[in-house]
Amino acid sequence: MRSDYRCYFCFARLFEELIEKTSLSAEEKNHFAGELFGLFNTEGNSFSVPHLSREVHLLFKKYSGNDNPYKLVKRQSNDMVLSRYDNLKKTVTTSADPFVTALKLAIAGNIIDYGIPQQFDLDETIRKVLTSDFAIDHSKDLKQSLSEAKSVLYIGDNAGEIVFDKLFIETIHHPDLWYAVRGAPIINDVTLEDANYVQMNGVAHVIENGYDAPSTMLSHCSEEFKDLFSRADIVISKGQGNLESLLHESSKKIYFLLMVKCDVIADILGVKKGQFVVARNIFENENCYSKWQGRDGQNLYFDQPLLDSTTYRSTDYAD
Repeated sequence: MRSDYRCYFCFARLFEELIEKTSLSAEEKNHFAGELFGLFNTEGNSFSVPHLSREVHLLFKKYSGNDNPYKLVKRQSNDMVLSRYDNLKKTVTTSADPFVTALKLAIAGNIIDYGIPQQFDLDETIRKVLTSDFAIDHSKDLKQSLSEAKSVLYIGDNAGEIVFDKLFIETIHHPDLWYAVRGAPIINDVTLEDANYVQMNGVAHVIENGYDAPSTMLSHCSEEFKDLFSRADIVISKGQGNLESLLHESSKKIYFLLMVKCDVIADILGVKKGQFVVARNIFENENCYSKWQGRDGQNLYFDQPLLDSTTYRSTDYAD
């Protein structure tokens, strides 16, 4: 996904917060800021969000001298949700529709994100998602596709969120479901360490994608992962980072599950920031137009140039 000016400011705010938490000297912080804005300048107007996100976090690792600066907060996030697991499980099993309830909780878990400059309230998000409708709702289609699929690839996003994913996967109870994690630590994204910690291998096969971007950049992933991606009947993609890198992917049926956490993504999807989304990539012709129902029920159409420039349009406003 190509981005716009708002992404620069988002990165700048995030790393201003992060750098202030380090013991770096004022001179070192100035050097870091210089290199950060140097990356912005190098990328220019056509920068890719997944690529730039990886580069700036690698830069932070270099200056902080820590290859896994989010290690502690990731463990805390996993423990925070694991402590709620029994109650969450009861919420699912006693609900009128366990599939939808577990799906909503999985999306609520997407709020646990340290890659954006915002605070979050997990319990309030859980309450909100359970009492809200999806802004884009392809949940029935997802349920039907899962019942027909011989193999499923579920691409994880963040620590803590992975526990909600496990609950949803238990509810799906698919015999050949693979859960994908990052190939190395990046931000608070899930890795094999997190999957082992929450015992994900008890409900799914677990695979690393072979790369350390906070997204799924297929061209950089391992051959093993790319083969699995190709063979899977459907792909479930969690979070904004994975959406940013897979939004244009037309070779596979993909369901994007996320809470919309920035205005850029909100504009692309035609929804409001803070809303919850279950959206299938429906590509209807050789020009790769993707269509779904967006905010206020209007049909949204996205073609490659529009997606690249993050321009939003609907049939209500198109020329």
